[in-house]
Amino acid sequence: MANVGLQFQASAGDADPQTRPLLLLGQLHHLHRVPWSHVRGKLQPRVTEELWQAALSTLNPNPTDSCPLYLNYATVAALPSRVSRHNSPSAAHFLTRLVRTCLPPGTHRCILMVCERADAFASACALARAFPLFTHRSGASRRMEKKTVTVEFFLVGQDNGPVEVSTLQCLANATEGVRLAARIVDTPCNEMNTDTFLEEIKKVGKDVGITPTIIRDEELKTRGFGGIYGVGKAAVHPPALAILSHTPDGATQTIAWVGKGIVYDTGGLSIKGKTSMPGMKRDCGGAAAILGAFRAAVKQGFKDNLHAVFCLAENSVGPNATRPDDIHLLYSGKTVEINNTDAEGRLVLADGVSYACKDLGADIILDMATLTGAQSIATGKYHAAVLTNSAEWEAACVKAGRKCGDLVHPLVYCPELHFSEFTSAVADMKNSVADRDNSPSSCAGLFIASHIGFDWPGVWVHVDIAAPVHAGERATGFGVALLLALFGRASEDPLLNLVSPLGCEVDAQEEDSERDSKRRRLV
Repeated sequence: MANVGLQFQASAGDADPQTRPLLLLGQLHHLHRVPWSHVRGKLQPRVTEELWQAALSTLNPNPTDSCPLYLNYATVAALPSRVSRHNSPSAAHFLTRLVRTCLPPGTHRCILMVCERADAFASACALARAFPLFTHRSGASRRMEKKTVTVEFFLVGQDNGPVEVSTLQCLANATEGVRLAARIVDTPCNEMNTDTFLEEIKKVGKDVGITPTIIRDEELKTRGFGGIYGVGKAAVHPPALAILSHTPDGATQTIAWVGKGIVYDTGGLSIKGKTSMPGMKRDCGGAAAILGAFRAAVKQGFKDNLHAVFCLAENSVGPNATRPDDIHLLYSGKTVEINNTDAEGRLVLADGVSYACKDLGADIILDMATLTGAQSIATGKYHAAVLTNSAEWEAACVKAGRKCGDLVHPLVYCPELHFSEFTSAVADMKNSVADRDNSPSSCAGLFIASHIGFDWPGVWVHVDIAAPVHAGERATGFGVALLLALFGRASEDPLLNLVSPLGCEVDAQEEDSERDSKRRRLV
């Protein structure tokens, strides 16, 4: 899949499936609404109208189903007909799986995606997850032939007109962001170290006409970034704080996205075991998602000030490593007694959100991180955990997740009961909880919030993506779609405004969509 180019077109055109294999995909009641005249040119002369109708009649998705139409050159596949209220109406996770298992082989292939307009964004991002970019398989390096997958959307239901060029461009930018984030997360630390990650940031900056600000190594220490410096100072490749700033004319507010970019997490001197350390190349998933989303957001005409803040470090072991019992002074001015060097993500993010508050003057600060193993216990493998000081934004995150396919579920926000877990006799706080049975994912997020203050008047949102950042051994690019959907109201793009839960037109559209979709959801 690494050499596959993904293209979105208003019309993929007609072709014999033997020369261009085809996958037709959608919910069954949507597939039944596709006229034969629309698919005839993509299936003939191999598939007749009678065979097409017969295939549809045999599909019985439970939760999915598929049927070959002509050998392994053409397949029709059905998504679940109904989903629960905590799932995305797009059935995005099933969509990715069906593409991986049902898309016929070939150099030039086509996917006809049948869905409602409201599900097009989530469906496109789910498609992108099926085509990861990173591989080091020796056979892949010998295959120089570039493969392409052309995606055409056939929209049904209300607002079912043709897909506009602007929408296709939005889908292309979003899916490029998803695949970029997944590639960074899939790349091992012997290649994706802090130096390499900075090069990725510079490439995105060059692509959108922005020069990043970079604070690195000993300068971090002298400027007071004790969290980032303390975590990364033992590594061969020094830690860094990098910022990409988009400041358009006419901006009315300032938003900061702060990403945890731990390129590898050994646990430090509180070292991880042989079974828990593999996979820790993924600990930069928050920063990777923010990089992919920032690129797409700027390209889609983001109207407000947007700062992407990357907290980069390798949590390594060495003579200069932070020890348990060490005390660090963080950028907030607060001191932290280290009682667990494996609770390092909150330290780098504390510096990042404090910088966003003090130096960038952000009104809204969102940090995204693969922060706690407990997240998968709290909200599962598919739903990221959200912790925020705003009930409105908590609800918005959940709605945005359902609209874009990056699912989210709330954690308990109660600092007056939980923050005492960090009590220290010799510093302002410890970095790890006293009782690991007391909502550890919530507590980890509260540690970050404490460095801007629980009485800070702005909006703070913390998104823990530890589990959904990967599916099996592959990265998902999780977080890119969520950020674009959540902040879609700050974009001029109509598709992002459609999926944004905070957009001015959303309420009426959402009510219409709910009424139109009752048949396919479990309440």
